[in-house]
Amino acid sequence: MTTGRNESAATAAGARADLAERVAAVVAVIEEEAPKADREALFPDRTLTELRRTGLLGLLVPAEYGGLDGTPRDLVDTTVALGRADMSAAMIFAMHCQQSEALVRYAGPALRARVLPSVADGGIYLASVTTEAGKGGHLFTSRAPLHAEGDWLRVERSAPIVTGGTRADGFLLTMLAPDATADHHVSLVYAHRDQLTVESSGDWDPMGMRASHSVPLRLTGRVPGDQVVGAHRGFHLIGQSVFGPLAHLGWSAAWLGTAAGALSRVVRLLRDPAQRGGFALDSELLLTRISRARQRLDTVHALLRRVETLVTTGGDLSAPSAQLLMNNLKITAAEECHAAVDGLVEAVGLRHGYLRNSPTGLEKALRDLRSASLNYGNDRLHLADGKLCLLDADVTFS
Repeated sequence: MTTGRNESAATAAGARADLAERVAAVVAVIEEEAPKADREALFPDRTLTELRRTGLLGLLVPAEYGGLDGTPRDLVDTTVALGRADMSAAMIFAMHCQQSEALVRYAGPALRARVLPSVADGGIYLASVTTEAGKGGHLFTSRAPLHAEGDWLRVERSAPIVTGGTRADGFLLTMLAPDATADHHVSLVYAHRDQLTVESSGDWDPMGMRASHSVPLRLTGRVPGDQVVGAHRGFHLIGQSVFGPLAHLGWSAAWLGTAAGALSRVVRLLRDPAQRGGFALDSELLLTRISRARQRLDTVHALLRRVETLVTTGGDLSAPSAQLLMNNLKITAAEECHAAVDGLVEAVGLRHGYLRNSPTGLEKALRDLRSASLNYGNDRLHLADGKLCLLDADVTFS
């Protein structure tokens, strides 16, 4: 029995080391590419190429399809590591993994067999098409009808924001089911790029998250009927069990990585012998601000790991307490990671906190993290949480 446990532990350690090597290779490319990608609002093509080469696009794909058979913890750890180097790259990766997990869990056997091996070997990078003009951030509704034409489905879909859409090889689109009688009768459809005409209808010149290249797109074409993921009208289940949980885990991990990277660079600056005399390391104000930044990040990290455990152990994600926990992870991570970096700017001042050429990178981190509360708005989640609180009079905890 002991020998078996030792072998299992050795296998797990080897897998972690292998994953760490893959991640390190991607991070090295990100560090080279991110400054120009941010400056010129360019999609990080070299980073995507490295994600393909290392097999990280197949992180959550089962081994039977050639993937890395990763877990939610692997997703969180990898996204945090990428976020330390660049938040756009981390978000691109995490959102792709959200899409791949939806295919793993809900696509039919034929569709899984066609698509997942190509995701695993880096041939398919997936983009999410859930936004729509006029519906705000309502994930579970749609206004775009999916038309049935015999054994085919006709797609006509416009979206104001599609992260990485100009580079995606495949798309998962939310649309009204062919027999829908209400806007929440939503189906999820997979479409490969060669099945669509993909047209960009705008530019991307934001304050932060510039390398995510989240341009508006119009997608038209026809796909086989078996490319519905799950059942028609079945997106609510997919959204509740995959899209929501993995979005909140992935986004929060990206934000935490970005803020942790910023704090690490500040601490290294403060400890750099070349800066001796530049900072009063016995300053109560400086030490307090550094402490508060770390406190914020430890809080987010604890909540992130709690939600990760809930998702990993297969808890009832539909329970009000579970939905509150996941929503509060997103809200807390968005607020606290931004506040931590904002506090670091105050701690190190104009030269090292505000200037774009500072080695701390605080200016970029702050711009990027400003998007966090807007990425499925915190105000909308608080409204949802208020209603969920009324369903949990005993104030239970997941």
